[in-house]
Amino acid sequence: MSKAFLIAAPWSNSGKTTLTLGLARWLTNQGFKVQAFKCGPDYIDTIHHSRAAKKAAINLDTVMMPEEHVITLFNTYQQEADISIIEGVMGLFDGAVKDQGSSAALAKLLDIPVILVVNASSMAYTMAPILHGLKTFDPNVKIAGVLFNFIKTESHYSFLKDACDAVGIPSLGYIPPNNEITIPSRHLGLHIEDTFETVVEKAASHIATHISIPQIIEVAKEIERFQKEIGEKKLNSNKIIAIANDEAFSFTYVENLKWLEDKGTIVYFSPVHDHKLPDADYIYLAGGYPELHLKKLSENKAMCTQIKAAADQGVIIYAECGGMMYLGKSIIDESGVAYPMAQVFPFTTSMENKKLSLGYRKVVWNDLEIWGHEFHYSSVSNDDSISKIGHVFSAREKEVITKIYTYKNVYASYIHLYWAALKQENICI
Repeated sequence: MSKAFLIAAPWSNSGKTTLTLGLARWLTNQGFKVQAFKCGPDYIDTIHHSRAAKKAAINLDTVMMPEEHVITLFNTYQQEADISIIEGVMGLFDGAVKDQGSSAALAKLLDIPVILVVNASSMAYTMAPILHGLKTFDPNVKIAGVLFNFIKTESHYSFLKDACDAVGIPSLGYIPPNNEITIPSRHLGLHIEDTFETVVEKAASHIATHISIPQIIEVAKEIERFQKEIGEKKLNSNKIIAIANDEAFSFTYVENLKWLEDKGTIVYFSPVHDHKLPDADYIYLAGGYPELHLKKLSENKAMCTQIKAAADQGVIIYAECGGMMYLGKSIIDESGVAYPMAQVFPFTTSMENKKLSLGYRKVVWNDLEIWGHEFHYSSVSNDDSISKIGHVFSAREKEVITKIYTYKNVYASYIHLYWAALKQENICI
C-alpha cells in the first residue's frame, strides 16, 4: 500500500508550492519514494517538484485529459511510490468553468483527501466560517486537515485552532514565515537554479521543525497498488524524432514524451548550443524561455539555417509557444531590440508591452479534437499572410483568436497541446 493526499488552498499565494516542495524533499531525505503530481497544466511547478522529489513529476488535468486517462496516470505512478503528493491549483474550487479542472474535481475523481494550507496571517476566528463553507460546499470533497501558513505566534494559532474545532476539521499545525524559503512565482520561477537546492533544503527543515509530518501522513489515504499493465509495442520505431531540449526549450509533458517514445527513437538537441541539427523524420520545438536566450539563439546561425532548410525540405516540424517564436523572422526583447531567428515564418514576436494570454484551448481540425493550454506574454505581428488551420476554442466553447500556423509540413502555435491520450490513428506520427 502507498499513501496519497492533495495539497490545496482557499486562494492563491497561500504557500502550496513551498509546502509541496518542502514535504517532498524532507520525505525523500528520509528514504521514502515520493511521487509528486501537479493539478493542472503548469510546467514550472512540475520542474520544481521533480527536483525536490528526485523523480519526474506528472501533470493531472481533468480539462485536457479524459477522466480515465487521469485515473490511469495516477494509478500507474503512485504504485511505484510510498507517498504521493498532488499540488492543487489556485483556490480549492477554482476551475476553467466553475470547478471544472479544479483541485476539488481532481480530489473527487481520485477519491483522495485534501490537506488545506491557508495563509492566515491576517485572520483569527473568522477562519471558522471560511472553513465551514469549504467543508460543506461539496461534501464529496474530503478535507482531512488544515495547515496554517505565515503564523508567527502560538497565541495567534490558538484562535485558528478554535476555528478548526468549531467546524470539525483537524488542525495540523502552523508554519511561521521565513523569507529564506520563498519560491519566485511564474516567469521568475525557473531562475533559481543556483539556489534551488539551498532553498528546498531550508524549506524541508523549516516545515519539519514546525509541524508533525507523521501526522500528515496519518491523515493521508492508503492507496492499493495495481499490477502494471504491459505497454503497447513501438510503432514506426525506425523513425527518428528530434526534440529541442535546453535552457531555452524545456516545457514538455512527461507523458507526451513517453507517447513519442512509443512512436520512434528520440534524440535531443540544443538550439542554443548545438551547431548541427540531428537527421530526423520529425522535429519537436517545445515551449520555454527563448526570450531569455535571444543573443545565443540568434548567433547560432548554423542551427537557424538548418531548421529553415528542414522546413523547406518538408520535414514534419511541430512547434509550440517558445518553439513557435523561434521559427519566426525575429524575436523583439523588452527593450525593443530585434534578434533574427530561423525565418521559417515571416511573423515577428515581441516581448514589448507584455500582455498575458492565458487559458485552456480546444483545437478542432478535420476529425481531430485535442486540448491544450496557452500561457504567454509575447505578441505576434505580420502574420496575416500565413496559412492557418483549424479552429481554437476556450473552455467555455468560445472561439479565440489564437492561430495555428502552417508552412509545408510545419505546424506552429502558442498552444501547448497534450496529445498523450490520443489514439495512434489520430495523429500523423
